[in-house]
Amino acid sequence: MTSPARILVVDDEENIRSSLQEMLSLTGYNVIAVESGEAALKLIAGQEKFDLALIDIKLEGLTGIEVLAMLRRLTPETVVIILTANASLETAVEALRYGAHDYLFKPCKPTELQESIERGLRNRQPELRQQALLHQLDFLASNLEDIRSTLGGNKDGEPFLADFDNTAAVPSPPAEDNPSQPRFLQRGRLTLDFLRHAVTLDGQLIDLSPTEFDLLAYLIQQAPRVVSPQELTINVKKYETDEWAANEAVRQNIYRIRQKIKEFNNDIDIIRTVRGVGYTIEE
Repeated sequence: MTSPARILVVDDEENIRSSLQEMLSLTGYNVIAVESGEAALKLIAGQEKFDLALIDIKLEGLTGIEVLAMLRRLTPETVVIILTANASLETAVEALRYGAHDYLFKPCKPTELQESIERGLRNRQPELRQQALLHQLDFLASNLEDIRSTLGGNKDGEPFLADFDNTAAVPSPPAEDNPSQPRFLQRGRLTLDFLRHAVTLDGQLIDLSPTEFDLLAYLIQQAPRVVSPQELTINVKKYETDEWAANEAVRQNIYRIRQKIKEFNNDIDIIRTVRGVGYTIEE
């Protein structure tokens, strides 16, 4: 029977820390929760092993990024998911560059958290298998002569084991997806994450619907070119219609995006209307 994955939760907010520990324990994981980066590193230094760590990026003392960097150095096999509240996507990008598997905005939805954990643990398996194979290869290489002596030669007098290349049998790491579209897109005060369909403006998360996100992303990708409503309906909404219907459909989406942006800053108007032509993003 496979033992449950061990998860380390690092968060200085007691209610979040307790909620995560309870929720993940009920799911079947073996969970240890600590309140600081220093406490987490003390566990790691004491030879505690974890399959996955959930780390709040804004910790007192050692920051989440510092804990992540030290974990990558001390136990690189541990999958790390960063938890961020009022932080920008730029901070999340920094965490990914340091080797984090993923990031989640707090408070995160249980289903979203579970999916990220499961994906991280799945991605960890090929790496562990490769590490085990490397250990086996190192052992065989260092004991090759003893093994040959034990097994003896074959009937033709040739060694039973051929000379072997330490690297030939090592499987390549799983191929990374190479989408034509990068995960992150930044323009001015906006940052978009295409994987999570997340948008931040000056570090504040804007809650857009999938259609609103796609429309904003398309305008950013095409800027400074002015995009007509009919082009937006074809490339974003995926249907063709006449000019009047396209104007009405896109106008409503643009209005909702503007209203959501104004909730954070009433003086900002990211999308500029070019009367009779279409829309573009302000520089």
